[in-house]
Amino acid sequence: QVRLVESGGGLVQAGGSLRLSCVASGSIFRADIMSWYRQAPGKQRELVAVIFSGGVTNYEDSVKGRFTISGDNDKNTVYLQMNSLKPEDTAVYYCNRRNRFTAEGGGSWGQGTQVTVSS
Repeated sequence: QVRLVESGGGLVQAGGSLRLSCVASGSIFRADIMSWYRQAPGKQRELVAVIFSGGVTNYEDSVKGRFTISGDNDKNTVYLQMNSLKPEDTAVYYCNRRNRFTAEGGGSWGQGTQVTVSS
C-alpha cells in the first residue's frame, strides 16, 4: 500500500504563489509516476502536471509557464510550485502516484489540499 499526504494549500491573492508538497510512504519505487490533479466545484478532476522517473514533465495547457512539478526521491516527496495564480486555479489539489503498469488515473491518491485564489 502507498500513503500520500499533501500539504501547502491555502488562500492566496491573484498573482501570488503557493508550493504544494506530497510525501509518499509504503510500497513506493523510484520508477513510479507522480502527478498532481485538481478538482474545482462542479467540475471533473483534471490532470495538472506529471513527472516521470527520468525527470520528464508534462503540464495541462492552462498552467504551462506558471506551475512547476519536481520530485525529491531521497525525501519521497513531489512538489508543485504554483506562481502567478489565478482565481480559476481554485480547486482541491490531489497528489497521485502510480507505477508504469497502471493507467493514468489509477494508483494511489492523497486526501487533497484546498487552494483558493481570490481576485
